[in-house]
Amino acid sequence: MSVDRRETAVEVEGLSTGRAKGRAMSDAGDANGDGSRGETESADGERTASDSGRTNTGQAGLPQLRVIADYQFGAGAGEALFPSGESLRVKRTTSGRPEQIHADAGRIVSFGTDGRFTLGLEGGRRLHDVLSHPAYRVVVDDESEPFVRDEKNVFAKFVLEAGEEIRPGDEVLVVHERGELIAVGTAQLAAEAIADFETGMAVNVREGASAEN
Repeated sequence: MSVDRRETAVEVEGLSTGRAKGRAMSDAGDANGDGSRGETESADGERTASDSGRTNTGQAGLPQLRVIADYQFGAGAGEALFPSGESLRVKRTTSGRPEQIHADAGRIVSFGTDGRFTLGLEGGRRLHDVLSHPAYRVVVDDESEPFVRDEKNVFAKFVLEAGEEIRPGDEVLVVHERGELIAVGTAQLAAEAIADFETGMAVNVREGASAEN
């Protein structure tokens, strides 16, 4: 799947996905103290609040989130992350802004106030299945593998290859040279700098995959 790097921001029901900035949204905490409530959401964007059993249309359903994912990662990423027909759990703030989307296998993404997704390991697996190599990938070898799985950061000198579209702040997949996903995280350098630098952090690793996975 090719990566579509559009320069203009995409506005989806008031949620900005511009690269340089998003519209920050402040949300009051709820009775649980974490400012959120659990929901399950069907493929057509209908949500059922698990704490009340009520169905409502709310804000930014899965169709809108798919558009945002397509913008951030490339065409087709939205359907890969949030497939039609799959029942997903959407955790929202009291104002209705989505915070996290979960599948049975784990957290797919979190949705920041900057209008961009951060990947969970399950989200990384889903993108790894559909993104053409080496898009949004940082490739490491045997020497780095156990440290990355243990959620240690990736340094530029140990990177074998990086997707050319990667910029600082992008969500990336850290993969072994044999092609296996071993972690997800946030790029700290652009692809060109990763290739050129002998020092510096390339990826701030968020979540590593155990060898058993």
